[in-house]
Amino acid sequence: MPNLISRVVLMLLVFAPPLYAGITSMDNQSNGFESQGDFLLDLDQFNENDGIQEGLGPVYNAQSCGGCHGNTIAGGGSQITELRAGRLYGTLFTEHPGGSLINDRALDPSIQETVSILDTVIALRLSLNLLGDGYVEAIPDSEFTRIQAAQPYSQRGTIILVPVLEAAPNVTRIGRFGWKNQHASLLSFSADAYRNEMGITSPLQPTENSSNNRSVAAYDAVPDPEDAAVPGHPFGGAVEAFTRLMRSFRVPEPAFQGADARLGEMQFNSVGCKNCHTASITTAPSYTALNGGTFIVPSVLANKTIHPYSDFMLHDIGTGDGIVQNGGAATRNMLRTAPLWGLRTRTRLMHDGLSFTPRDALLRHAGQAASVVQSYNALTATQKTLLLAFLDSL
Repeated sequence: MPNLISRVVLMLLVFAPPLYAGITSMDNQSNGFESQGDFLLDLDQFNENDGIQEGLGPVYNAQSCGGCHGNTIAGGGSQITELRAGRLYGTLFTEHPGGSLINDRALDPSIQETVSILDTVIALRLSLNLLGDGYVEAIPDSEFTRIQAAQPYSQRGTIILVPVLEAAPNVTRIGRFGWKNQHASLLSFSADAYRNEMGITSPLQPTENSSNNRSVAAYDAVPDPEDAAVPGHPFGGAVEAFTRLMRSFRVPEPAFQGADARLGEMQFNSVGCKNCHTASITTAPSYTALNGGTFIVPSVLANKTIHPYSDFMLHDIGTGDGIVQNGGAATRNMLRTAPLWGLRTRTRLMHDGLSFTPRDALLRHAGQAASVVQSYNALTATQKTLLLAFLDSL
């Protein structure tokens, strides 16, 4: 009888329906938020290299969004990292002069940013996957608090409220984008990345970055904001195009979920990975007003159960980068739980890109995840193989 039960369970696992229902793609297809034609137009802008005439720099990291977000299709992650730095005096963190972001490129050698000998905190941040982010934006705040309340106390995520730049003053929402959950809306996130990674200002981020706290005005002839408001697009034509595109990205499509992978998910759950890498989250109902009323959830993003394998909260797992952003001093060594969808397309893992296999990344976990590593180490060799097969299928 036990063997018969095992075979039945195995058949159910093999022939179980896919985790996703019609919202996955790895072939540059719109999820319906915008038409396929408009999606491709916005995709061209996402991949287009900006130059000096568009306001590039004068300190920056890349010439296009696609340059950092493009594996295996536009919107995916990459091997590109950004550099951040600051100073720690006791428990007080102070940003590097001019901000913690150290731009790796400049239009003139005299304004190249560099890490200072006084900087005691230096960190790398791997470019993030953007696929599926429209669904993440559509998650209501109540879903995060529900997930948090169900987590074991020792592994409970930290929720922070962050400003929604396009909304009325003092409007905040639960952060979910960026390694430190710096943003809650994709419009805010787009404007931030356009200025900080490409040096192009917009109405939401109208002030140029400095170079080690020195003005770069002499090297930038394009008036700010460089991505200016135009009729119908008050936040900048490019920033709004990037936002529409991200809301239109489908989620990363998993590989075929064979028996080994599905049995491996059981091991993944049994050791406690599921406590932070949440398998299923449901988006808000249609017509829900989010981001201070500036974004109304359309039906294509509404009431969708997604499987990101992340709670999108901050945790201290012993690998924190030491940088303080919107969350305050208590979050210095916390990072957002990395979503695992699309994991098999990544060659560099964790926030710094310095882990190269899922096993290496798992074994780096400590702090709030220390018990998970202990449980993993206690598995049999077969159980470990199954768990890793599951991760390789995502």
